[in-house]
Amino acid sequence: MPLVEPEDVPVFILCGGLGTRLGEAAEGMPKPMVTIGDRPIVAHIMQTYRRHGYRRFVLCAGYRAEVLSTYFLSYAGIANDFTIDMGTREVAYHQSKAAPDWEVTIAHTGLGTQTGARIAQAAARHLGDVEHFAVTYGDGLTDADLGAELDFHLGHGRIGTSLAINPVSRFGMLGLDGGRVHSFSEKPTEEATWINGGFFLFRRRFMDYLDAAPDCVLEQAPLRRLTEDGELMAFQHQGFWSCMDTPRDRDGMRSLWESGAAPWQGMPGRADGTG
Repeated sequence: MPLVEPEDVPVFILCGGLGTRLGEAAEGMPKPMVTIGDRPIVAHIMQTYRRHGYRRFVLCAGYRAEVLSTYFLSYAGIANDFTIDMGTREVAYHQSKAAPDWEVTIAHTGLGTQTGARIAQAAARHLGDVEHFAVTYGDGLTDADLGAELDFHLGHGRIGTSLAINPVSRFGMLGLDGGRVHSFSEKPTEEATWINGGFFLFRRRFMDYLDAAPDCVLEQAPLRRLTEDGELMAFQHQGFWSCMDTPRDRDGMRSLWESGAAPWQGMPGRADGTG
């Protein structure tokens, strides 16, 4: 098995959706640019990947793509003091805070393009000759060991790997015996249920399952066909995972960050590679 290092695996991040479920909480910007603490959520996602060795990122942009572009083009000025000569337009940066060593590509994939088509279009231009690539959503955070997931992916030999997570119920669960309640669990983990947590890895053969037509949805025909062909494996993770679907989700992430105990910033959580 050829050696594959995380830094050689490009990470395609879906950043083009409208974020309609966030409503006004999206603050008129693409959902991946909604801030958690002092940076947008997409930067938290990229930092998580970087801790596991990944450094090449392709942001599949659509809605308000200029917000993404401006942030990364202006990163040095956002993160550091700088002096500008307004006459000559010369800028001197005072590097009190080093920029991360990410390689970032902004891939314009259209306003109304669906998730599968965004990946197909961006990968056609920016995948290069690598055999493996990662895909994730621009609104999800986890403490999963993404390095161990890559090892699992390389070991099983199939086309795709998805991070599988146990969802936490938003409601208390009652254990009943006839009409008598014999147990009560406040927001328990649904241990018998596994859902798609994103954080995918694919071999380049997955491109054959995608379509650049704007209506190609990753979670529909491509992943269903991959599953039917027996080519999708699950890397199971029972640690922290959250996505920013609602204002409540955003506020929860911000609260964790402000507490100084954000799980995605710490050590990798427990995971195993049961297929």
